[in-house]
Amino acid sequence: MPLVRIALRKGTTSEFRRQLSDSVHRAMVEAIKIPEADRFQIITEHDEGGLVYDPSYLGIARSDAVVLIQITISAGRTVEVRKALFARIAALLAESPGLRPEDVFVNLIEVAKENWSFGNGLAQYAT
Repeated sequence: MPLVRIALRKGTTSEFRRQLSDSVHRAMVEAIKIPEADRFQIITEHDEGGLVYDPSYLGIARSDAVVLIQITISAGRTVEVRKALFARIAALLAESPGLRPEDVFVNLIEVAKENWSFGNGLAQYAT
C-alpha cells in the first residue's frame, strides 16, 4: 500500500534510479512487511533550482547527491518499526546505489486505510 516519491538531482543513470528504487522497496518489504508485489513509486529528477534542501540542518552534512524520499502508508506502525524502516532504507541505499547515509532524507505520511483506491474506483481497504 505505500506510495513512494523519490526526488533527486538530474544527471543520474537509469541503472542508478533502478538500484535506488529496488533498495527502497526492499527496505519496505523487510522492515514494514509490505507484500513484494506492492510497488508503486514515482521518481523525479530536478535541476539545481528544483531540489531545495539545507546542506547542514540538524548537523547533517548533505551533498548534492541528496535524495528526498516521501512514503505515504496506512497508519498504525509503531515508532520502533518506523525507525527500523529509516535505518534499513539508509543501509540498503549505502549498498546500492552507494549513497551516503547523510544524503538520505525520508518522510512518512500516514493515512487511514480507506483513503486508498488501487483501481476500478474502489476503496479496496475500506471496511
